[in-house]
Amino acid sequence: MAIDIQNEKLIPFREVPAWCKEHVGKRIHPSTIHRWRLRGTRSVKLETLLVGGARYTSAEALARFFARTTAAADGETVVIETEEMNSKAIADAQAFLDSEGV
Repeated sequence: MAIDIQNEKLIPFREVPAWCKEHVGKRIHPSTIHRWRLRGTRSVKLETLLVGGARYTSAEALARFFARTTAAADGETVVIETEEMNSKAIADAQAFLDSEGV
């Protein structure tokens, strides 16, 4: 899933270590965050955006990343759906059906 810039709180990469310290209780080294983006961990990559030469992620993308890596570590799969995702999927399906005349 991609970051939805209209509904998610963007966080500049340089602020992610402080965000993690505040919300998770552990300051993450900046190189770790870039590794999560580039190589991932447990086959899960952190979702990011490049905006005007600056790299961003979101609080929601971090939450999805942590949930997925935890599930992978526990041998589970996780499906994360939000109300916005469901309503967008329904709207997209309806638009497709309308375009096909169904």
